Amino acid sequence: MDMSAFCLVQTTIDDEKRAEEMAKTLVEKKLAACVQIATVTSHYVWKGAPAREKEFLLSAKARKTDFSAIAAAIRSMHSYETPEIVALPILTGDAAYLEWAFQATERGGG
Repeated sequence: MDMSAFCLVQTTIDDEKRAEEMAKTLVEKKLAACVQIATVTSHYVWKGAPAREKEFLLSAKARKTDFSAIAAAIRSMHSYETPEIVALPILTGDAAYLEWAFQATERGGG
């Protein structure tokens, strides 16, 4: 197994219930092996005005090859006009953990 086949896909949302639904959906569809949710404060500029909001950061451990499907799933559940959907590479990791992640995201035919 390629140790760099995985990434961490992140998004933020201002609704905890929606964050929980997104996490559950990504795991149930086997698009993510695990999704962690953390409460964060985001500072940003939106439509020319500074903003500061409490948000929920979702970090999903996923296969790089599933990024497009993950992004589509997040967009379909998201309330934001322009949601953050970014992937950060996992350069390497514990072999046993990555094997578990591989098995947890196996959807057949792959």
